Formats: sequence, structure tokens, C-alpha cells
Amino acid sequence: MKLSLPRWFAHRGGGSLAPENTLAGIRLAARLGYRAVEFDVMLSGDGTPVLIHDETLERTTNGIGRVCETPDAELFALDAGHGERIPRLAEAAALCRQYRLLANVEIKPAGGFERQTAEVVARQASALWQGAEVMPLLSSFSLEAVEIARDLAPALSRGLLFERVPADWQQEMQRLQAVRLHCNASHLADDTLAALKESAIPVLCYTVNDPEQAKALFARGVSAVFTDRLDLFASETSAYKGLQLGG
Repeated sequence: MKLSLPRWFAHRGGGSLAPENTLAGIRLAARLGYRAVEFDVMLSGDGTPVLIHDETLERTTNGIGRVCETPDAELFALDAGHGERIPRLAEAAALCRQYRLLANVEIKPAGGFERQTAEVVARQASALWQGAEVMPLLSSFSLEAVEIARDLAPALSRGLLFERVPADWQQEMQRLQAVRLHCNASHLADDTLAALKESAIPVLCYTVNDPEQAKALFARGVSAVFTDRLDLFASETSAYKGLQLGG
């Protein structure tokens, strides 16, 4: 299967231009011409996969407490910014399919919920995007989560997420049958990038908000970047033809 890998991913939905990890952010990214969005998925207190980054509610909503301890009735009544609410994964999937957006679904388990989160997200993503023209990409900092996704949703492409690329990246990529590597743009060494390129593994860097930094990364051979500054790169998204990613 070949998946088109756009060069630009809207980070956490709409980046800094909309409440993060909301449907409004995804809609904004689509309006600005982005063909790919990234968002984080965690489980609610009732086990529902929802879009949110932090394990606690305070930073991005008007709620308090841990996401994994908050029941759906309370969670979905919260304001996630400008009247937006926390979306279910099912809602985000439907919107991405409507706009034909490539979704990078980051499995973001709360502490102690790695296996449960990965199982739910992998199964639901597989079902929600069944038959879709543009299939999602699953990624996580948790190697356990990626392993579970490999076993439960083998048809969906996987990416490993690192702050710094470890020395054993090749063994982990092979073990988990991952086809992309995501890493912090500030910590990507030239020799590591060269080895990844030699292995034909696309490298995606986060979080890139400066045009010159993006230009330099692409010149070095980075395949794609995640950005909060959708406004700075919108003129480039619609013209980009995409790469071919084997999976």
C-alpha cells in the first residue's frame, strides 16, 4: 500500500490558530490547504478515546483533574477554548474522512494506561477508517503502544516518536514494523539522518515554527514537519504534491 505523505502537518489540529486538539482546529487546517493533521488521543474515565494532549484538564479546558478519571458526561461539557468541546476520536475521524485529510493519530496514554489506550485506539482507528481513501498513521512515544497497534491494526502504518533518536532505532523500527520516525527537530544529528535516509525511512520533525528552520530541514532530507504556525506555511501546502511512503 502506498500512502501520500504531505510535507506539512498541522500540529494538534489547528496549531496555534485554534484551540488545540479540537474539531475547529481540524476544520481550520483544511481551510488553509493542509492535507495532514496531527492530534493526540487519550482515554476518558469511561474509556472513550478523546482528543487531548495533557493528562490533566487545566491547561486546555475549564475543567480540573485527570482526564483518565473524568467521566464522559463531565468531560464533554467542558470548554476546550472558544466554546469548543473535547472531541471523540470518532468525530475527528469522520471530519478527516470528510476533508480527505491524512491523520497522524498519536496514542497518548495516561500513566498506567499504556496497554488499554493502545488497544482501544488501534481497534477504533481500524474500524473508523475502514475503506477510507486516506488511511491514518498511528504513532506514539510508547513503544508498547506501537507494538499493540502493530498486532491489532496491522493494516495501519506506524511511526516511532522520539525526543532524541536512540542508538537502537533500526532494531526498534524493524521489531515494530514501523515505517516512519518522528523526532525533535533540534536533536536530529546529521549522521543519524543519513543512516535513516539510507534505510529509506521518512523522518518527520516536530515542532517547526520558523520558515528558515523548515527550509534547512528539508534541504537536509527531512520528509515532513509538524507546525503550530499554520499561517506561515499555508501558501506551500496546496502546491505540495506529496511523497510516496511505502507501508
